[in-house]
Amino acid sequence: MILKFKYFIALLVFGCLSCVSLKKMPKAVNVTNTFIANPPVTANSHAATLVEFNPNELMAAWFGGKYEGAKDVGIYLSVYKDKKWSIPQPIISPLITQKDTLPCWNPVLFKSKSENLYLFYKVGKNPREWFGAMVISKDNGVSWSTPKYLPEGILGPIKNKPIETTPGVILCGSSTENIGDNKWNVHVEKYIEATDSWEKTAIENPQEFQIIQPTFLVHSPNEIQMLSRSKHNKLIATWSEDNGTSWKKTDSIAVVNSNSGIDAVTLAKKTFLLVNNPLPQGKDWFNGRNVLDVEYSNDGIKWQKLFDLENQAEGEFSYPAIIQTTDGKVHVLYTYNRKYIKHLAFEFPK
Repeated sequence: MILKFKYFIALLVFGCLSCVSLKKMPKAVNVTNTFIANPPVTANSHAATLVEFNPNELMAAWFGGKYEGAKDVGIYLSVYKDKKWSIPQPIISPLITQKDTLPCWNPVLFKSKSENLYLFYKVGKNPREWFGAMVISKDNGVSWSTPKYLPEGILGPIKNKPIETTPGVILCGSSTENIGDNKWNVHVEKYIEATDSWEKTAIENPQEFQIIQPTFLVHSPNEIQMLSRSKHNKLIATWSEDNGTSWKKTDSIAVVNSNSGIDAVTLAKKTFLLVNNPLPQGKDWFNGRNVLDVEYSNDGIKWQKLFDLENQAEGEFSYPAIIQTTDGKVHVLYTYNRKYIKHLAFEFPK
């Protein structure tokens, strides 16, 4: 009888712990989705970026043209107000120089505490030869400065949004893909608004991971984590304990990735969300991009699937951008079969 009673108590305790665990499981609610433009304004659309430029008002940009790398590829922009996207407009045209036309790549939108709205982007024949450029708006995108090309060796944020570590100091995750051996290397670039100047910082990478396109997670006023895409079927993390001045402890984490672009966001409650293609890479570059999910974490190391954005037998769903807006909603943009830019929003009442 005593053993049965103890067994009953054990089951009761286990059941209560299970209930508590279930209560703590996060869940996305009130999920909505739409295409920014349907039909799209160009045959090919890719590499979207997203920013909240006014409370609960969004701006998106991406590159579009006949196909990636074509001479007609420019940067397009659309604004989200009253739950509707505006008709996309071309904002940056391909660069005509030295009797050649160079396409645009990977726009990145960012609004600083000084109210400057930045659009960083790349120009060049390919990611191994491109160079950095930027335009600035002081009226929330009504008008923009003329394009300014960044100093030699500076590319700006390569895919994902920067963070402002202190007022006027904008930290950009950047990377290079070498021409000769196609080696991938991540570095950090710091833009100082007051002096309109740039500083470049290498990261410690003793294992020589092949990594590009980092995204930031802010753990505390001094501790920042970078997550990078890699050639190793896993994401690679790098840490700064001095607010982005130096970067160490570069190592893989247990998050499978198909050698595809990611993005992540630090939520208001200091938890983290990641948008990821969670399959190993295949024979072709697009293999594994048929599944795109949202994952969450409390520490940036252990991640758990929240839900699938896309899970299809075939297709390419890739290059996400994720932010949280003033009202607490989470917004995600991503490439849908290289034709559309898809927008998905949800609430995350953890």
